[in-house]
Amino acid sequence: MDSTEQPRGPHLEWTVVASDIGPLLLAATPEGLVRVEFHAGSDRADRMIGALVSRLGADAVRPRPGAEVLLAEPIRQLEAYFAGALRRFELPLDWRLSSGFNRQVLLELDRTVPYGSVVGYGELAARAGRPGAAQAVGNAMGSNPLPLVVACHRVVENDGGIGGFGGGVETKRILLALEGVLPQPLF
Repeated sequence: MDSTEQPRGPHLEWTVVASDIGPLLLAATPEGLVRVEFHAGSDRADRMIGALVSRLGADAVRPRPGAEVLLAEPIRQLEAYFAGALRRFELPLDWRLSSGFNRQVLLELDRTVPYGSVVGYGELAARAGRPGAAQAVGNAMGSNPLPLVVACHRVVENDGGIGGFGGGVETKRILLALEGVLPQPLF
C-alpha cells in the first residue's frame, strides 16, 4: 500500500531503521509492536512483510521516515536503548505471533530478567514452571517475534557459554556488551 493511502481495514505499519547492529525491521498494529527483525535488507524486509500481511490478514503501510504513527514510540525507545539511555522498553506489544509455552517463556523473560543481567536456559525453564525444558526455552527464544524489546539476548547457556541467537552470536555479544554484561569488543 502506498504511504499516502489510508488503510480501510486491519493494518500494520512498518519501517526499517538503522541501528548499532544493522538495519531493523519494525512492524506494529493498533494493538502494539508485533515484529522486530534483524538484518532487514530490502529482500528480507519484503519477505517478512509479505508473511506478516498473510498471517495477520492486514494491509501493510510504510510511512515516510518521520511520519510514523504506530512506530513513533518504538523508534524513539530503540534509539534511546542504543544510546544507553533506556533500560526497559515500555511499549504495548501485540503477542499474536507467539502462543503457548513460547509466549509463557517470553513473558517470564520480560518480567524477570532486567537490563544488564542474564539467565540460563534451564533457569528460565524452571521460572516458567517447566524445569528440565531448557531446549524448549531455546526454541522459544528462536521464535521470539520481538527480539531486543523482549530481550532474548539475555538468555545464555547454563555453563556460562553465550549460546545461540537469531540475530547472530556477534550481535548477541554487542547487545550484552551494551548492557555491561560482557566487555566491549576491541574492534
